Amino acid sequence: MFSAPPAPPAVVPESVSARQFHLQLSVAGLRAQVIAWIGTQPVEMQDAFEYSGSFVRSEPMMESGFAALGYTSAQIDAFFTAAALL
Repeated sequence: MFSAPPAPPAVVPESVSARQFHLQLSVAGLRAQVIAWIGTQPVEMQDAFEYSGSFVRSEPMMESGFAALGYTSAQIDAFFTAAALL
């Protein structure tokens, strides 16, 4: 009996463009909360948020921000996966 091979696991993007990241913040209803949190961070982090051309999942800023939101690793994966489709 033939059975189709299992689908490969979804690949979570390591980075997304700034446009994709900011759009996904809006889609997820997180924009105001994230902007408020960024405003409490050092100016270097504020500049990185505003002027980065891309957002890398494993960067310390991302880890800090998602931790502040209470996101799990699976939720971060889902955020980046959804952002990559925008």
